[in-house]
Amino acid sequence: MRNAAIILVIAIFVALGAGAGWYWWTVWRFIESTDDAYVHADTIVISPKIEGYIKEVRIRDNQPIDAGEVLFVIDDRDFAAKLAQAEAAVATAEATVATYANRVKFQHAMIGQAEAAVQSAEADLDRARLDHRRYRALVTTDFASRQRFETAEAESRKAEAALDKARAALVAERDQLSVVGSQKREEEARLAQARASLALARNDLDDTIIRAPLAGVVGNRAARVGQYVKPGTQLAALVPLPHVYVTANFKETQLTRMRPGQQAEISVDAYPDQTVTGIIESFSPASGAQFSLLPPENATGNFTKIVQRVPVRIALPADAPLLRLLRPGLSVTVTVDTRSTSQGDTGAAATAQIGASRQ
Repeated sequence: MRNAAIILVIAIFVALGAGAGWYWWTVWRFIESTDDAYVHADTIVISPKIEGYIKEVRIRDNQPIDAGEVLFVIDDRDFAAKLAQAEAAVATAEATVATYANRVKFQHAMIGQAEAAVQSAEADLDRARLDHRRYRALVTTDFASRQRFETAEAESRKAEAALDKARAALVAERDQLSVVGSQKREEEARLAQARASLALARNDLDDTIIRAPLAGVVGNRAARVGQYVKPGTQLAALVPLPHVYVTANFKETQLTRMRPGQQAEISVDAYPDQTVTGIIESFSPASGAQFSLLPPENATGNFTKIVQRVPVRIALPADAPLLRLLRPGLSVTVTVDTRSTSQGDTGAAATAQIGASRQ
């Protein structure tokens, strides 16, 4: 009986060892797990574009808000005055441009008048030249007096001078049109500048009302009524819940068979009785140490090899019951079965779930 019991115990241990070995060979060696994983979200820092005193604070901490909802209001009196000033500058520039447009029309009329004067001077010159030729023929036959011939000659020269004067006046009027046209274009440029200043003033006035860029939950609210803020001042943080994801820092030795599209089982420390099945979305382009403030430099000094960790982003399905309970910063444990299909049907399903979770 004693020998039979010993044999039975040995047989049980052998069976357990064989089962454990078989399970390790078929399943466990393909499982990669890490507890260096956390919930993340693309948190947005709310900051003003302008400087001024906060007039209203319309949110409170941990308040859910919709996209476009008003968060803060900055005192807009100075910006309203600047807008009125810019509008007046635009009106002045428009009036100046209109004046120069009228001057251009007037100058065209002056050019037409000068052209008519040239034509009149040419006609007078033709008549004077005919008279001059006629009296020159008559004076040789004594049918006209010498005095009348000299008068006709003087009238011809006078007509030539009048024509030269009319032509010079026409050139001057045309040059004046170029000058007026240049001045008009200069005023049009000033008008464009005034309109740009008006647009900036209107934008500054609109920026006195700070709205939520997307839906989420308010956190870390630091702004108070009466506080003076500048561009870049952190007023609050907006967490786009429930659109969260998991970042798992796997060891480099665990990435051998890990691919995008594989399923990952996620266990949240805050909710140990529930799990979420996510999808590996992408891998970081470098290890976490490379993005640190002081990246390691192994080319100098003594070298000690340290296993590096690579951040792996895991998308969560939009229909997961636990999703609305997750908050950025929560600790999780991620387990990946590297035997699961990657880059195939599972990858397509992952893309669909990721798109749904981001809508």
